[in-house]
Amino acid sequence: MAFQERTRLREPYGRTLDLPPPFRLVALREVGDAFDHACAQAPALGAGTVVFVGRFDLAEFAVVLEPDEPLARARRAFYAGMVALGDALAALAPPEKPIAFSWPDAVLVDRGLVGGGRLGWPDGTGERARPDWLVFGAAIRTVAMSSEEAGLHPLATALSEEGFGDVNAGRLVEGFTRHLMVAIDRWQESGFEAVAKEYLSKLEPEPGAMRAIGDTGELRVKRPGKPVEQRKLAPALKVPSWLDAATGGPRW
Repeated sequence: MAFQERTRLREPYGRTLDLPPPFRLVALREVGDAFDHACAQAPALGAGTVVFVGRFDLAEFAVVLEPDEPLARARRAFYAGMVALGDALAALAPPEKPIAFSWPDAVLVDRGLVGGGRLGWPDGTGERARPDWLVFGAAIRTVAMSSEEAGLHPLATALSEEGFGDVNAGRLVEGFTRHLMVAIDRWQESGFEAVAKEYLSKLEPEPGAMRAIGDTGELRVKRPGKPVEQRKLAPALKVPSWLDAATGGPRW
């Protein structure tokens, strides 16, 4: 990703959004869709562009990446994005608040769904071809808009309900960009296995199972006395498990 000047944006609620190089910010109005916009404009936006929607109740953002591997292997960048998202949440969470992933894309706080990540790539790109771009997008519910929502949906939650305090979308995006840089550096220096290890450490436990991530991002699950189960990444990413298509946000 090409380095850009540090980006500052005045958010609707008055604080400044400060992103480090190599990231450049594009801000949308509250009615915008960060992921769709990033995918539609990725060739023009370029690597390192963060598209951000400044909503009160939702941290919604996407980042453009330019991989140097064939699509089948490049999709593993999704795991780097998830690791960065998990680390950014952990840095803002109350002490010992459990944060976990449900494979591949959902984010849970104390076993309640708060949102997740997703990945886009150019239509028609073959598995052996290098994609011109990838887009990692995320949406995390920061505030429950009514007390009824949390009470009626015990399997879902919001950061405000989990003791995160005054955590807004901007702080989460700032943390995500910094942790993404760390994850990418770790990948470049120590290989993808280092990122895979971090992701697997955050994955919901499966008693008695040994898990690994393969060369094309598949999750391999080994249980005693049974053949290895392989869960392919590409089909799992087509429809995000956490996304409510009607609202464009995380499911309740």
